[in-house]
Amino acid sequence: MIQRLKKLLDPTFFRFLLVGVVNTLVGTAIMFGLYNVAGLYLWGDTGYWISSAANYVVGSVVSYFLNKHFTFRNTETGSEVVVRFVINIAVCWVLAYGIAQPVTEWVLGGVLSEQMVGNFSMFCGMVLFVMLNYLGQRFFAFREKK
Repeated sequence: MIQRLKKLLDPTFFRFLLVGVVNTLVGTAIMFGLYNVAGLYLWGDTGYWISSAANYVVGSVVSYFLNKHFTFRNTETGSEVVVRFVINIAVCWVLAYGIAQPVTEWVLGGVLSEQMVGNFSMFCGMVLFVMLNYLGQRFFAFREKK
């Protein structure tokens, strides 16, 4: 168990976190800016999904290039690696935000304003996304070829 955890938390993990900081700063500004400043919170669920999707569209482009070359040092060429990356991002996004939204609404609905619940839900979705995305990129999108 300890050996598996050490293998999972190797230098690749810390490079992934560094790239994630850059993506998070850019993507979070976009997501919360659209939701709060641009007023997409007024659109209800549609505004929630548009705001979070914009975050991941922009962040994913940056993430692909930085993680492929810097984090995982993947040398594959061709469309297969791009397709795996896109599938990973889409699945992680749908799962993370699809889980975060109903759970947050169930726990905080009626206690906080709809806007605050949406903000907290997006934050929880971000955390869940990071965990799922690391596993997906490491073991699926940029997996080592044997």
